[in-house]
Amino acid sequence: MTTAHGPADGIVYRLARPEDAGAVAALDSSFTTRTVFEVAVSGDGSGFLLREVPVDPPVRRAFPPEEHDEQGIAGPRGADVDADTRTFVALDSGELCGFAAVGYAAWNRRLTVEDIEVAPGHRGRGIGSALMGCAAEFGRERGAEHIWLEVSSVNAPAVHAYRRMGFTFCGLDTALYGGTPAAGEQALFMSRPCR
Repeated sequence: MTTAHGPADGIVYRLARPEDAGAVAALDSSFTTRTVFEVAVSGDGSGFLLREVPVDPPVRRAFPPEEHDEQGIAGPRGADVDADTRTFVALDSGELCGFAAVGYAAWNRRLTVEDIEVAPGHRGRGIGSALMGCAAEFGRERGAEHIWLEVSSVNAPAVHAYRRMGFTFCGLDTALYGGTPAAGEQALFMSRPCR
């Protein structure tokens, strides 16, 4: 992918470069929400129900900085370390304001969104959607049939954003975060066709 310009707001989208690694790792991924998703067993015990419920006071999450390895970050001549991974970045006046790290698995033709983040001051401008568009384009190039991601049940703002991007719930894991600071939250899995 060559450098691409976004809507008239001047955001530039491109493959991440080695010099972007520090800004990717430092990006603020915190959020505040007045609602969360609760997972309950259905009345007949055959499945699960998701229900969005208000919380008071609002929930604020600030994730610890993650270690983003160099997978998917383009080398000096644009070559990638791994042909099945990519990291795309969004830049506003040269400042990194978002990124999406994805990986393709040939065995099930799935593009997995490993991480997607947009800085708080840049949310609501379509940057996440544009980054997902970059990811989808890469997925189509690789032959992906669908895009898949995982999101915490307390991250209602992200769930709503993913729904606007065409994602639907496809599963959950009630124990994925056990033993972590997010214990008690559920992992919600969402997917959409890679069209």
